[in-house]
Amino acid sequence: MGLSVTNTLTGEREAFEPASDDEVLLYVCGLTVSDDAHLGHARLWFHADVLHRWLDYLGYDVRHVENVTDVNEKIAARVGEREGWDTEADVARHFTREVIEDMRGLNLKRAAVYPRVSEHVPEIVSLIERLIESGHAYETNGSVYFDVTSFDDYGHLSNQRPEELEADADADELAEKRHPADFALWKADGVSEEAVREHRKHEHDGDLPSGETWDSPWGEGRPGWHIECSAMSTSHLGDTLDVHMGGRDLVFPHHENEIAQSEAATGHRFARYWLHNGLLETTEDKMSSSLGNFFTVADALDEFGVNVLRTFYLGAQYRGDQVFSEDAMVEAEERWERLERAYETAVEACDSVDARAKATDDDLRAAVDDARETVVAAMNDDLNVREAFGALLDLGSAVNRHVDTVDEDSPDAAYDYRGLRRAVETFETFGGDVFGLELGREAGGDVELVGDLADLVLDVREAEREAGNYERADQLRDDLEALGLAVEDGPNGPEVRFE
Repeated sequence: MGLSVTNTLTGEREAFEPASDDEVLLYVCGLTVSDDAHLGHARLWFHADVLHRWLDYLGYDVRHVENVTDVNEKIAARVGEREGWDTEADVARHFTREVIEDMRGLNLKRAAVYPRVSEHVPEIVSLIERLIESGHAYETNGSVYFDVTSFDDYGHLSNQRPEELEADADADELAEKRHPADFALWKADGVSEEAVREHRKHEHDGDLPSGETWDSPWGEGRPGWHIECSAMSTSHLGDTLDVHMGGRDLVFPHHENEIAQSEAATGHRFARYWLHNGLLETTEDKMSSSLGNFFTVADALDEFGVNVLRTFYLGAQYRGDQVFSEDAMVEAEERWERLERAYETAVEACDSVDARAKATDDDLRAAVDDARETVVAAMNDDLNVREAFGALLDLGSAVNRHVDTVDEDSPDAAYDYRGLRRAVETFETFGGDVFGLELGREAGGDVELVGDLADLVLDVREAEREAGNYERADQLRDDLEALGLAVEDGPNGPEVRFE
């Protein structure tokens, strides 16, 4: 049985069938870089990472794009809060660097591209022009709005209809709209109600910064929130994505509006599968920056470490909610340590015997087969990571039983080398490659280490470029090339090639 996933668009479990037999186009709704990333954000990152890794295991070439929203009223509201935060771009660069560091700390696979809104304004303007020309959008007083009544399928993702929606805008904006549910594609130069609320929340002194603006056919202004993802995803992945992933709290209005504007502009289905992550809760509330009840990724990595954090996220399927608590982290630590000990036991036992040893343990070999079959079935069953991880723990118990039955003081003592070797490979394939846990790092030797270090330097180089430190970024590229690693800045982002 192949992979099946729960598609929010249909509400059904569906067989996963991408447009191409060998490639998957994956878009993940990234972070608005207005604050430190917290564990709720990291939960989406983790499950998108596991999806990417599982698709790799199934043999697909994954083109993974994850945006960075660096133009937003929440970002502009923090201008002047610290020394050096003189513009919206300054604030965005600071938190973008923090996000890159958090992602590296969580051992996430690199996306092919991390597009930024500020770098895609021409694409955004072009997309809006297409919507106006086709009659799906209209200009009023320098702002442009999408006409929800022009798109027959509006509300299909969230099961809401335009006539049922309540207006969520200030009086001036409502006066500009033809329908209360119409949403902004372009905002005329000025200060929005959202910016005012954000400014007051942070208790800043002085005038409210309006943020950066750009020229457009409708005058100076800023892109709306929803249009950015449509412009960036279609620019890097084409008109139709295989998978669009994001938090469940984005179903409406963000993802609903993405579908409407994208399909109205292109005439093609926007995404084949919509996968929505459940929320991370503390007690009764979701973890969020606005509520102030969050645990930052950086602090969590310092306190728990990457393996315990990733094991915690493995405790629940992506589409269900999960509770972050002291008890949950204690359980995660215990489960990680069980797996780590079993892996180390298997490796040490393998190292202590001759590979030609003839001893066999049918129970151990059966446990390996059962574990592999269970993991594959669980992961293909809508990415059921908890059941899959449990299968690895069961294999760990079988390894321990096998080792405990061998009397090392006996001259006839012998481990089942082949059975243990397959157990080690199973731990490394699923625990390491698929779940991203730090198992089997020694097995790859210097080549894996060089690759990891090269990726780290690429992340630092990208952060330097974001900060405008182009000379430093060029120096990092030259340093890599001096080591025999060629850096290529292609359409898919920077890549390293061993020469």
